[in-house]
Amino acid sequence: MNIEQKVLELLREPVESLGFRIDEVTYELEGTTRFLRIIIDKDGIVNLDDCVLVSQTINPLLDEKDFIEENYILDVCSKEKGCE
Repeated sequence: MNIEQKVLELLREPVESLGFRIDEVTYELEGTTRFLRIIIDKDGIVNLDDCVLVSQTINPLLDEKDFIEENYILDVCSKEKGCE
C-alpha cells in the first residue's frame, strides 16, 4: 500500500464525519519540498475555513500514525480553488 492509500484509509472516516469527502490524496516532491495534498469537497462551496477545520482535524492523526518518514507540508485544499 502506498502513502496516498494509507493516508486515504486513515483519514476518510474523520473527514466524512465533518461533512466533507476526500477527492484526492497526493504525495509529491516539488523542488526540495514534499507536499501531502488532501483535496476535499462537500455539497456546496468549500471555503478557507473548511480547509483549516479539516487540516486541524487530520494533522494530529497523521502525527500519531507517523508513517511518512520524510518531512512534508500538509496542504488541505478544494477542487474549486485548487492547491497553492
